[in-house]
Amino acid sequence: MGPEIQNARAAIRWATDYFIKCAIATPNTLYVGVGDPTTDHKCWERPEDMDTARTVYSVSASKPGSDVAGEIAAALAAASMVFRKVDPKYSRLLLATAKKVMQFAMQYKGAYSDSLGSAVCPFYCSYSGYKDELLWGAAWLWRATNDASYLNFLQTLGANDATDIFSWDNKLAGARVLLARRTLVDNDKRFESFKQQAEDFMCRIIPNSPSSSTSYTQGGLMFKLAESNLQYVTSITFLLSTYAKYMSASKYTFNCGNVRVSSATLRNLAKQQVDYILGENPLKMSYMVGFGANFPKRIHHRGSSIPSKASHPQAFGCDNGFQSFFYTSNPNPNTLTGAIVGGPNQNDGFPDDRTDYSHSEPATYINAAIVGPLAYLAGSYSS
Repeated sequence: MGPEIQNARAAIRWATDYFIKCAIATPNTLYVGVGDPTTDHKCWERPEDMDTARTVYSVSASKPGSDVAGEIAAALAAASMVFRKVDPKYSRLLLATAKKVMQFAMQYKGAYSDSLGSAVCPFYCSYSGYKDELLWGAAWLWRATNDASYLNFLQTLGANDATDIFSWDNKLAGARVLLARRTLVDNDKRFESFKQQAEDFMCRIIPNSPSSSTSYTQGGLMFKLAESNLQYVTSITFLLSTYAKYMSASKYTFNCGNVRVSSATLRNLAKQQVDYILGENPLKMSYMVGFGANFPKRIHHRGSSIPSKASHPQAFGCDNGFQSFFYTSNPNPNTLTGAIVGGPNQNDGFPDDRTDYSHSEPATYINAAIVGPLAYLAGSYSS
């Protein structure tokens, strides 16, 4: 990553500092959300002007949230490896906190949306349940610690459902790819079943595979679901590029029926998806704001669509932003450089309409996942 490594560490630390606070502020409590989603959605105002209640939500022994706890444990454990050599003290704090949060997730089982109700639903319900996040958390803690108790736990979890998706809600495919690394890279046969599950996932994604369950648009974009489809494209592409890297390291290939799959197969599919997002598509539209000559100008984003405080110091208020800035056809006054929107429809069309949140809203779960494929492709082609 060269000169970007410091920026990458700083970005990770910004998030993990927050997770540590959420985990240690109150004994046997994990803070998981701030703000009433229904109330917040009723306002179209700049973040600097927000005056809705900053209600705090948490899970506990009596209100469990194994899914959100497993997810946070995974993030902390993964981050501990990033800082292991450059900041050993911080790395140890991350790992100790990850273990604590994972123990909470395993001991008090339950879905956070069952505990918190309308505080998270219908926006971010745990539709996939919590076993996938327990698998995800245990997989990352096993990777970070080599503690056999995590391996024993994940092997008895029974999280064996087949899947053709990877997202903020469903972590099964990601956990399997991570665990398959032990077989592919380290030749540890105990993880053979996870390798088989990871390859079953790949075979459900590859377009010419006999077991493929993934649609593609005429322009070549993976198409999973109508709402914010690019979140699935970036997340799945992250797994394609990761598995391609593992396969390349071990000079490994596998078969989807009679279709032979190599590292290059997965890398080429990953590149095709990234290229589409960045502008190689029927509309010649870059779905990354600020990248290329043609990109979305009316994204569904409050701070981008409302004039800045520098140009308009007075607050607009909760309701006043809708008529003047939400419903207008004018381009957004502020360019949210780097943000990736929900993307085109199944016909490769994109209306660039702020009110059409399914296609025009950017999200961290779209952007975060594409960082891996971009870094992988940049490294592949620079070398």
